[in-house]
Amino acid sequence: MPFTKLAAQSDLPTANEAKEFPCGEKTICIANVNGVYSAMDNVCLHRGGPLGQGMVDGGKLVCPWHGWQWNPTTGEAAQNPSMKVSVYPLKIENGDVLIEV
Repeated sequence: MPFTKLAAQSDLPTANEAKEFPCGEKTICIANVNGVYSAMDNVCLHRGGPLGQGMVDGGKLVCPWHGWQWNPTTGEAAQNPSMKVSVYPLKIENGDVLIEV
């Protein structure tokens, strides 16, 4: 799959924040954990909460609805490692944020 432009680098969330970005039929959550960006599905598998409206705490993305914690690198839920959200390759080129969905 080719990489798709998701956003401008200037739109990325600040350190230890998360943000939602539309991407075709999906919404992608980008989390910034101490300056390292991860792209993942925006829908929490617990009750469908918007992960991109959550916060980063202790290296985990915390869903704003019920506090489920997700590993932004692997997509695993802290509460149940067999539950995983999709994580997508991300790169930054010439000020553009590109992901492979």
